[in-house]
Amino acid sequence: MDFTLIALATGILSMLVVIYLAWWISREETGTPRMRKIASYIQKGANAFLRRQYKTITFLIVLLAVPIGIFFKLATAFTFIFGALLSLTAAYIGMNVAVRANVRTANAARTSSTKALTLAFRGGAVMGLSVVGLSLIGIGLLHYLFKDPNLIVGFGFGASLAALVAQLGGGIFTKAADIGADLVGKIEASIPEDDPRNPAVIADQVGDNVGDCAGRGSDIFESISVDYVTAMVLGTVLFGAQSVSAAVFPLMIGTIGILATIGGVSVVRGWKNVKPLTSFNIGLLITSFICAVGAFILSMWLLNDITIFFAVLSGLIATLLVGVIVEYYVGIHGTPVRKIAEASERGAALNLLTGLSYALQSPLLPLITIAAVILFSYTITGGFIDPLHGIYGVVAANLGTDMIAGIVMSSDTFGPISDNAEGITEMSGISKETDETLGELDAMGNTTKAYTKAYATTSAVVSTVVVFATYCSIVNLKLVSFLNPFIISGFLLGAALPFLFSSLVIGATGKAAIEMVDEVRRQFNEIPGILEGKAEPDYAQCVDISTKNALKKMILPGLLAIASPIIFGLTFGKYALAGMLIGELASAALLAPFFAYGGGAWDNAKKYIEADRIYRERTVMRAAAVIGDTFGDPLKDVAGPTLNTFIKLSNMTAVLIAPVLLML
Repeated sequence: MDFTLIALATGILSMLVVIYLAWWISREETGTPRMRKIASYIQKGANAFLRRQYKTITFLIVLLAVPIGIFFKLATAFTFIFGALLSLTAAYIGMNVAVRANVRTANAARTSSTKALTLAFRGGAVMGLSVVGLSLIGIGLLHYLFKDPNLIVGFGFGASLAALVAQLGGGIFTKAADIGADLVGKIEASIPEDDPRNPAVIADQVGDNVGDCAGRGSDIFESISVDYVTAMVLGTVLFGAQSVSAAVFPLMIGTIGILATIGGVSVVRGWKNVKPLTSFNIGLLITSFICAVGAFILSMWLLNDITIFFAVLSGLIATLLVGVIVEYYVGIHGTPVRKIAEASERGAALNLLTGLSYALQSPLLPLITIAAVILFSYTITGGFIDPLHGIYGVVAANLGTDMIAGIVMSSDTFGPISDNAEGITEMSGISKETDETLGELDAMGNTTKAYTKAYATTSAVVSTVVVFATYCSIVNLKLVSFLNPFIISGFLLGAALPFLFSSLVIGATGKAAIEMVDEVRRQFNEIPGILEGKAEPDYAQCVDISTKNALKKMILPGLLAIASPIIFGLTFGKYALAGMLIGELASAALLAPFFAYGGGAWDNAKKYIEADRIYRERTVMRAAAVIGDTFGDPLKDVAGPTLNTFIKLSNMTAVLIAPVLLML
C-alpha cells in the first residue's frame, strides 16, 4: 500500500471541501448597499496589500533560491520555492473567502444567530482546511517524487521564511491601524469603535484579515510543514529497517488530522440553546477523539509501537490543556482580566502595572506543560535506555500537537470574520439589529484567537526542540561539555537575539502607529464635517500608510533570523551554533507567552469595561483600558506570533547549512 498516495488523496479531499465551503458561502445574501460598499473597501484593501506584500516576498524567495541552488542541490532550491509559494497560496485562499464571509455573516446576524455562527465558522474553516490540505499535498508530492526526506528540507525552510515575513507585514499593518484608530478615535474624539467617522477604521478592518487571517495562516502552514519534514528526516535516521514506515508516519498523522478536522468543522454550527463557544468546544473534542483513535491505529500499524501512540497522545492533550490556561489569563471573566479592569479605575499606569504582573507569570504554566510533554514522551518511549528512540518519542509528541491544527486555524479565522461583521454593521448603521448576536460571536472570536496564539507558541517550542535535534543528528553532535566556551558564548548571544528581534518589530509597529495617529488627527482637523457625519474620511490614505510601513519594516527582522545562524555557524562552528539555537529557544519560549497572554489580558480588560455600562461611562477608566489595550496590541499580534516563527526559521536555517558545517 502506498501511504504517500493516500496522504495526497486526503490533501486533495481537503481542498475539495474548501471549494464546497467557498461555494456555499458565496450563495448567501450580502445585505444592504451600504453593507456591500463597506465590505468592498475591506476586500479591496486586503487584496491590494497582499499583492504588494507577495511581490516583496517573491523577490526575497528568488533572491535566496539562487545561492541555495549553487551551494546545495537544485532540488533543495526547488522545494524551497515550492514551500514558500504553497504557504502564501493557502493564506491567500483563506483570506479571500474570509473577506467575503464577513458581510454575509453580518447580514445573517440580522435574522438568525445560528446562521451567523455557521457562516462565520465555515468561512474560517476554508483557511483551516487550506492550510493543512496544501501542506500535506506539497510534502506528499515531494516525497513521492524524490523518496528522500533530506531533499524536502528546503520546503520547510521556504514555508518558514514566507510565514515570518507574512506575519510581520500583516501584524505591523493591522496594529498600526488599530492603535491609531483607538487612540485618536476613542480617547481624543470620544467616538465608538468601528465608527465610520474614523479614517483608520477601514485600515483596521483590513488589518484583521491580512494579519489574523493571512499572516496566521502562513504561520500554521509553516508549523505543521516543518514538523512533517523534520519528523521524516529523523525517522529515516533513527529507525533503520523501519525507515520507510517512519518516513510516511508523519504524512499519515496529517491525513488523520484532516479527516478529523472535516468531522469537527461539520459539528461547529448554530445549535438551538447552545452557546457558540460550547459548539466550538464540542467540535474540538470530537476532532481530538478522532485524532486519538487514528494515532493509535497508525502507531500500531506502521511502527508496531504503542509507546509512540502515548507520545502522540501527550502532545494532543497538551494542546487542549493550553486552552484552560488561556481561559484563566485571557478569559473575559478570569481573575487577571477583572483585576486589570479594576486597576484601570486608578489610571493607565496601574492598568499597565497590573497587566505586566500577570504577563510575567503567564509563561510558567505553558512551559511546565511543554516540559512535561517532552519528559513524558522521551521516558515512555524508553529514552533512558535507547536515547534515539526517546528522541523519536519527542518527535511523535510534536506531531500530536499538529493533529488539531486545522480546526484551531478555523477558529482563529472565525475571529476576524466576526470582528469584521460587527464593524460592517456599525459602519452601516444597523448595529442595533445585530448587537446581541455579533457581540457573542466576537467574544468567542477573542477567545479562539487567544487560544490559537497560545497553541502556536506551545507547538513552536516543541517543534523547535525537534528541529534542533534534527540539526544535531546531521552534524553528529552528541554529548558535549556545557563548559565549552563556544557553547556558552553561543547560548548568551542566542538568548539576546529574541529580545533584539522583538525590539525591531515592536519599534516598527510603533513608528507606523505614530504616522497613523498623525493622519487621523490631520483629517479630523482639516476635513470639515467628518465628526458631524457630513463628510466621508479618506480611508485609502490610512490603508496606504499601514501598507507602506508594513512593507518597509518587515524585511530586517526576517533577515536577522536567516543571517544570524549562518554568520555565527560559519564563523565559530557547529558547537557555537548549537549553543546559539538553545539560547534562542530558551528566551523565545518565555517571551512569546509573555507577549501573547499579557496582550490578550489587556485587550479583554478593555472589553470587560466596555461591556459594563457603569464602567463604560467612567472616562478615566475607559481611557486607561484603551491605553492598556493599545500597549498590548503589538505584543500579542506582532512580536509574540512572529517570535514562534523566528526561532523555527533560525533552526531550519541551521539544518539547511548543517552539511556545510560538517566540512569545516
